[in-house]
Amino acid sequence: MSRMGLNSPITIGRIDYANAWPLFHQLEERLDRNGFEVIKRVPSELNRLLQTGELDLSAISSFSYGQNANDYVLLPELSVGSVGNVNSILLFMKEPIARKRPETIAVTTTSATSVNLLKIMMTLHFECNPEYVPAAPDLGKMLETSDAALIIGDPAIQASWQDQGLYVLDLGQLWNAWTGLGMTYAVVAARREVALIDPESVNKVYKALKASKEYNKVNLGPLIDQACLQLGGVSTYWEMYFHSLQFDFGSKLQEGLKLYFDYSKQLGLLSNDVKLTFFEDQSAQ
Repeated sequence: MSRMGLNSPITIGRIDYANAWPLFHQLEERLDRNGFEVIKRVPSELNRLLQTGELDLSAISSFSYGQNANDYVLLPELSVGSVGNVNSILLFMKEPIARKRPETIAVTTTSATSVNLLKIMMTLHFECNPEYVPAAPDLGKMLETSDAALIIGDPAIQASWQDQGLYVLDLGQLWNAWTGLGMTYAVVAARREVALIDPESVNKVYKALKASKEYNKVNLGPLIDQACLQLGGVSTYWEMYFHSLQFDFGSKLQEGLKLYFDYSKQLGLLSNDVKLTFFEDQSAQ
């Protein structure tokens, strides 16, 4: 169990994609370096590390919260979501879905939320049941053996810049058009035991994350520059990209996530009902 020795640093998981930069950029400058350790990984790895107790607090796939909701508390006003286009959760298809439903889809192994979002929409919206084949995010290799490929995060963005004659569906836009709601792809959660044992440390991280988010939302320049340098593309693209995402976990995003969990339960992707339980900032009371 983590945090049993309270002299050890609290461990924080950071999603290693540009879509989470506005939550985490400059976080470490706002924390005592001796008391906290930030670990960068893709969402699927952070999901595992938080679930096993190797992390105390982390950004994780929303679906992973649904699987482990009894063990976690959510940090309010922190998420990665969109109401409409997300631009980095993309289904690349050889033929338009209106003409032909895909029979096999290669799916990313880096996140649980997007794969299950795809399954929900294929089953309930497009009324088809393709075979899903887990694969590394290499678009060319994925399409060698599949009719379509789901890629997320930075690899999806880079693939979207290449004109390969493919048809592309943005899952955020599809979900919003279908439900009228937003979609929350990642949340920030602490292990419930950590929030009980060491609420002060969790509260410090929470306040630092909120401060980072609020600062970065109005000071996107450094993130845009970093994205151009690290990932390519032009500044106008990245400005659009960061503005298309929502980080506040507002009511439209919470309602969309609740519906996503309901559909996941209906389709047997989740075995349990999911309640959104939040960490309470005692200092604010």
